[in-house]
Amino acid sequence: MSDTQMDTGTKWLATAGLRPTRQRVTLATLLVGDGNHRHVTAESLFDAAKTKGDSVSLATVYNTLRAFCDAGLLQEVTVDGSRSYFDTNTHDHPHFFWEDEARLTDAPSEQLVIAQLPDAPEGAEIASVDVVIRLRKKT
Repeated sequence: MSDTQMDTGTKWLATAGLRPTRQRVTLATLLVGDGNHRHVTAESLFDAAKTKGDSVSLATVYNTLRAFCDAGLLQEVTVDGSRSYFDTNTHDHPHFFWEDEARLTDAPSEQLVIAQLPDAPEGAEIASVDVVIRLRKKT
């Protein structure tokens, strides 16, 4: 990882007031160092860190991703209620989930139209709406 990429990762942490520990900087650099948005699982980020030769445990990756979400740096997208993806683009937008590849990508938000939402039950308010469009190859 270049110094510029590490600087980008460190600045990203600073925007949320997170202390730049070695592990956080390592993972932040992998997530945003090149300036591109990405969708990762804890396991894929752990593998990327290992490939780069960085020493970080899978438990640390999980804890760091949770801290990044809590700080508003990442958006967690749950697929099937059992698998979480973490998105560096925290703006509201829909996703495609490619079932054959277990991969999450952004879907074009300008094409999504939600005409009406159901009323929230009494005493509740709608906090957000997550749209995951599941795709598979045609047979």
